[in-house]
Amino acid sequence: MPSSYTVGDHFETFIKEQVEGGRYASASEVIRDGLRLLEEDQRRRQAVIDGLRGEIDKGRRSGKAKPAAEVLDRLERKYTRMAKDRGK
Repeated sequence: MPSSYTVGDHFETFIKEQVEGGRYASASEVIRDGLRLLEEDQRRRQAVIDGLRGEIDKGRRSGKAKPAAEVLDRLERKYTRMAKDRGK
C-alpha cells in the first residue's frame, strides 16, 4: 500500500543526490535504507537501555548501600596509613 510523505527540501535534495549519484535506483530505496538504519539504531539503543536497567536492578538487589562520603573517608584513611608506612 503506497504512502506519500513530505520530507522537506533538505531531504528531498539529499534523496535526489543519492539517486543521481547512482548509489540508489530510486527515492523509495533511499527511504527504505534510511528507515532500516533508524530501526537498527533504535534497537541498539533499546538494548543499551535494557542492559542499564538490568544493571540498576542488580545493584538495587545487591544489598544496602553506603554513603559515598563514608567510603571515601575510609579509603583516604587507608591510603594515608599506607603512605606513612612506606615512609618508615
